[in-house]
Amino acid sequence: MPKALCIGELLIDFVSTTPDVTLAEAPGFVKAPGGAPANVAVGLAKLGIDAGFIGKVGADPFGDFLTDTLQQNSVDTTYLIAGEASRTTLAFVATRSDGMKDITFYRHPGADIQLSPDEIDADYIQSAELFHYGSVSLSHSPTREATLKAIQCAKDAGAFISYDPNLRLMLWDNAEDAKHWIWEVMSYADVVKISEEEWEFVTGDVELKRGIERILGLGVKLVVVTLGERGCYYTNGNVEGYVDGFAVEVVDTLGAGDAFVAAMLTQLMMHANLASLEKDQFGSIMQYANAAGALATRKVGVIPALPTHSDIEQFLLR
Repeated sequence: MPKALCIGELLIDFVSTTPDVTLAEAPGFVKAPGGAPANVAVGLAKLGIDAGFIGKVGADPFGDFLTDTLQQNSVDTTYLIAGEASRTTLAFVATRSDGMKDITFYRHPGADIQLSPDEIDADYIQSAELFHYGSVSLSHSPTREATLKAIQCAKDAGAFISYDPNLRLMLWDNAEDAKHWIWEVMSYADVVKISEEEWEFVTGDVELKRGIERILGLGVKLVVVTLGERGCYYTNGNVEGYVDGFAVEVVDTLGAGDAFVAAMLTQLMMHANLASLEKDQFGSIMQYANAAGALATRKVGVIPALPTHSDIEQFLLR
């Protein structure tokens, strides 16, 4: 049984080959496997953690490609289901040098939102030490109910739980639903990572202080805000700090946050009590995660760009 499990979307990113043009203007696209929770699963596997992924793809060539990709990266796909009723979700991504994301999804409906609660195996989930989820799988039924069931199973089993809302408003029927469900599952998490560009929507406040107090007040033990090339901010309510990012030649920023999350989680899993960590320990953990995020921006596509432990170590020694 995998030590770490991720649940959510697995899809194909078609990434524009020319930066700083619109999707309509892009002359071509490179096919790349994607989906934030799946990226985290591969990121964990590449960093030496036995990882599995729970989700659904279509019974089509794209679904076969995605399943093969996870398996080739040593991710357990026992509960990655190929559904006959809908096709694998696709996303078209316009690359931008400023790091912002211009994405259009083809999901009407996509297989990723067809995972049902009866396809969730409680025993499989309860055997894991780490459980990670996002908010995209909460946008529609039946995958919303499947995700909620899986989170509850992990919580009941005492797993270390990680949450990255990974806001994709275009996948929700409306913004109010997105905000409601993003907060509905916040209290289950031990660690919550939110990007700076998502912060104001998620918390309703441009300032960090009030939003962090609200999140920590739910019982969350660690809040991390990623700041792109500027690094990240973290706090567990007692210790807080900013850790600088790394300057690299950026090719594609898509997935940098997923690389960050995977690297951060491999380090946090070594510590049973987040409240007892000191500033220098957090600094080392976040520096490691920042390095992973920076490395992931140097190639097109997410999964091929996710670093190994050796990649990160060598980068930090440069």
